[in-house]
Amino acid sequence: MTTSFRASVSFLNDPNLQIPTFHGFKSVSPSASPLTLSRNAFQLPSLTRSLSLIRAVSTPAKPQTATEKRSKVEIFKEHSNFIRYPLNEELLTDAPNINEPATQLIKFHGSYQQYNRDERGSRTYSFMLRTKNPCGKVPNRLYLTMDDLADQFGIGTLRLTTRQTFQLHGVPKKDLKTVMSTIIQNMGSTLGACGDLNRNVLAPAAPFVRKDYLFAQQTADNIAALLTPQSGFYYDIWVDGERVVSSEPPEVVQARNDNSHGTNFTDSPEPIYGTQFLPRKFKIAVTVPTDNSVDLLTNDIGVVVVTDEAGEPQGFNIYVGGGMGRTHRLETTFPRLAEPLGYVPKEDILYAVKAIVVTQRENGRRDDRKYSRMKYLISSWGIEKFRSVVEQYYGKKFEPFRELPEWEFKSHLGWHQQGDGALFCGLHVDSGRIGGKMKKTLREVIEKYNLNVRITPNQNIILTDIRASWKRPITTALAQAGLLQPRFVDPLNITAMACPAFPLCPLAITEAERGIPDILKRIRAVFEKIGLKYNESVVVRITGCPNGCARPYMAELGLVGDGPNSYQIWLGGNKSQTSLAQTFMDKVKILDLEKVLEPLFYHWKQKRHSKESFGDFTTRIGFEKLKEYIEKWDGPVAPARHNLRLFADKETYEAVEELAKLQNKSAHQLAMDVIRNFVAASQNGKSE
Repeated sequence: MTTSFRASVSFLNDPNLQIPTFHGFKSVSPSASPLTLSRNAFQLPSLTRSLSLIRAVSTPAKPQTATEKRSKVEIFKEHSNFIRYPLNEELLTDAPNINEPATQLIKFHGSYQQYNRDERGSRTYSFMLRTKNPCGKVPNRLYLTMDDLADQFGIGTLRLTTRQTFQLHGVPKKDLKTVMSTIIQNMGSTLGACGDLNRNVLAPAAPFVRKDYLFAQQTADNIAALLTPQSGFYYDIWVDGERVVSSEPPEVVQARNDNSHGTNFTDSPEPIYGTQFLPRKFKIAVTVPTDNSVDLLTNDIGVVVVTDEAGEPQGFNIYVGGGMGRTHRLETTFPRLAEPLGYVPKEDILYAVKAIVVTQRENGRRDDRKYSRMKYLISSWGIEKFRSVVEQYYGKKFEPFRELPEWEFKSHLGWHQQGDGALFCGLHVDSGRIGGKMKKTLREVIEKYNLNVRITPNQNIILTDIRASWKRPITTALAQAGLLQPRFVDPLNITAMACPAFPLCPLAITEAERGIPDILKRIRAVFEKIGLKYNESVVVRITGCPNGCARPYMAELGLVGDGPNSYQIWLGGNKSQTSLAQTFMDKVKILDLEKVLEPLFYHWKQKRHSKESFGDFTTRIGFEKLKEYIEKWDGPVAPARHNLRLFADKETYEAVEELAKLQNKSAHQLAMDVIRNFVAASQNGKSE
């Protein structure tokens, strides 16, 4: 592994100080051992106060040895001249595709090479571009630009992602530079939207003019700026070296350049990332108490604004170690929820985030990318050791976690007051795919009223800064294009998500985005068959592979592609996105979904506690009992054929209703149970 460690002189007083490299699982060579650092391992001119900290060195810190295996992506990065070569040369060839090293490097520029998997016998290559939009903010000018580019160079649609960004599919290689440069020149960027570095930083998309929301969004912007690559490779390739960037807040520049605790590579164009960048992708979300619209616990770092009684931001609670990706039937890979690390004052957040990133940079695995996310480092080390190492780079101890209220999922759909006299309107978009009449109408509205836009982490879109007088004409125009108010959208669709999967994702095993409309209709049909009300819902998320891009492992019902037309079923997440689902069944064919879902939903309806969600029900009952329900399922009890009136007077009804509440039943259900029991006992000659 390419590493360079730093420590303060106080730690070097121990001549046998060890800061072990994370090796984790059995796939690492058994001969690998921790790196021992002694007082003589570094050349210190003196132990004066001004030189009391060891300066960073450029990677690699020492020659690679036989025991320090690295993945081929690490080799590509090392020889790339900071993510330039051979991508710069491959883009100049006439071939429709690029070679393997360039395919890995272009991810850092915000693009993936893809091909149409619906075709047989040949491959039609194209590129997906993903934008970088901290907090999901999209200026009016950028939205209109993306809309144009989708028609001129893409497949005619835009896609809203679960990380508050756009994806533009189907761009030919020959048009990449034109598209990239156009995005850059119109207030946009794709830099770091993919690759082994910090991805788009999430924050609640709602444009509330409230101190906590504004502070969370500003913090997300600052973290994104702090962790943006500095070596210029992006601009060199796409706009011939001309940087089109706005000035950065001074606190961001100061935090990036600060090396008082040995976090930086000195004399490097990438002071935080070095030549190797991070071992794998890195995800951060910032939010305010109660608002879990960002799926906070699925991120490598989760940051929560803490305010005083007057609503004034004071600092942040920090969570670490979340992540969704895994590999089917490889138990050493797993989804994981982030856990509390500690609290920091508001002026320290950039330094704390930087210390966490550097801890992962120095200790995350670089030999096997399946285990390279920070969640595996924390799982191996334990949170106490991880906190201790982070504190060395942070230069302080973390304070105790501040108490927080319960989390809620907030969709921010519908019409709301911003707090400054203007309105915003949150619109549901199935699977985030904007096309056809919807795309045309959205553009017309956004262009006519000069609206800015925000993308939500649930693949929806928010139109902001709307005058009250515009509400009616905008509502009418949107409704005619199928962009309805949330009360007119099926509740199942409101919380459902799916990844793109087929035909363009090279990792897809089965359908997700193309399959979810039919699956949701089938679930609704099951609801109707067994008597669940229309306003009842479950959180459904579907992915075409186990990577978890639509976060299915947080769903009440997660479907994860594990074969052709086949899904692994996960149960047990909850509506507030604070509980991890578990594997329930493998390889359920899509045609057999009702055989599984019908008995589960029926018994949920019959046996749930008051207001108990489906996810909580499946957790309480347990998977063994749930599988028994499926095995013994003969269909729902047929509804009564006769509409018999059970209650002759109001008093009797109210008395039965009170008794029914004690058993979590309706008055009608209790009355029918009593009648059935009486009839059964009489027939057996046992009536009393």
